[in-house]
Amino acid sequence: MGLLTAFVGFASSFAVVLHGLTGVGATEAQAASGLMALSVSMGLCAIVLSVATRLPVSIAWSTPGAALLASSGTVAGGFSTAVGGFLICGVLIILAGLWKPLGRAVAAIPTPLANAMLAGVLIGLCFAPVKAIAFNPLFGLPIVLAWVIVGSANRLFAVPAALLAFVLVLAFGVDMPADAMARVSATLIPHVEWVSPSFTLAGLVSIALPLFIVTMASQNIPGITVLKVNGYEPQPGPLFTTTGIFSILSAPFGGHAVNLAAITAAMCAGEDAHHDPSRRYWSAIIAGAGYIVFGLLAAAVTAFVSLAPPILIQAVAGLALISAFAGSAMAAFKEQDSREAAAVTFLVTASGVSFAGISGAFWGLLAGGLMLALARFTRSRGRR
Repeated sequence: MGLLTAFVGFASSFAVVLHGLTGVGATEAQAASGLMALSVSMGLCAIVLSVATRLPVSIAWSTPGAALLASSGTVAGGFSTAVGGFLICGVLIILAGLWKPLGRAVAAIPTPLANAMLAGVLIGLCFAPVKAIAFNPLFGLPIVLAWVIVGSANRLFAVPAALLAFVLVLAFGVDMPADAMARVSATLIPHVEWVSPSFTLAGLVSIALPLFIVTMASQNIPGITVLKVNGYEPQPGPLFTTTGIFSILSAPFGGHAVNLAAITAAMCAGEDAHHDPSRRYWSAIIAGAGYIVFGLLAAAVTAFVSLAPPILIQAVAGLALISAFAGSAMAAFKEQDSREAAAVTFLVTASGVSFAGISGAFWGLLAGGLMLALARFTRSRGRR
């Protein structure tokens, strides 16, 4: 189960991470370094936490956070400013673990608005499979059909199947340079890129705060819930703090955020991992070792992916996020009292428009929050 967790966790969303990092200005080498730093960091974090707590603590990179980066665009100052935002996000995650009022404040963000912001962030990438088919049906259709057919039998393997189809399309359908395989082979030796961070107001508001909110609301808090549902009683504070520390360690090398896993957490914490709940933490430890191995191969993976038209890897990323989009959209519009505010949050975020150099995700949450506050104020006045 640990090996399966590592494969699914890496294969199903590394495309989102690469697209997100390049979306905020990373070069190919910096994106490969960020992918490696994240994978190694989350592997080490999973091992440390699982050994220390004897709980199956699964760790992942922030997939919603990577999708947020993809929709944010390059901020003033380039990738170094984004890295500054990553560091601030890591500090905020640590504070959320150490200082309970901050953790409670994040948990108090209205769930419909947090989900609406996430849905607005994800929808742009979810269009990519359709755009890939329009770009070239011979390239796009095999990827989508693999996802549909395999997913109808087993949702767990849908995205890995789409990834395999992408590899086959790239190998047999795309005209590659004569030295393509030599270039990929040359990247088998791990290489990291140090990125000196820059700290700006735009980086704080466009990158750090939205990244912190989606990571806490969509990953860390659900990750705790998954453990509790499976009969464990984790202490959230130390877990959040540790993931924040590893986020900070990965940030100067291009990694955006490390956090508790949600989907793969259920794999390690469930009965399929081991019939004895006290032994399931070994699955998370083995998954951590698997992530480290995948991380060391990140440069080769990135070099191989770069040989394809960008829309194809975006299509794989979009397919990986459809389920998350459906869940967040449903949660956003479920409550009638907050539906209009959620719609405003979703539309402003999905527009992708930046104001004053600040991304739409922040303005969407702010606009929806003001709408919700005004609606509640009006209703309270009406009762009087």
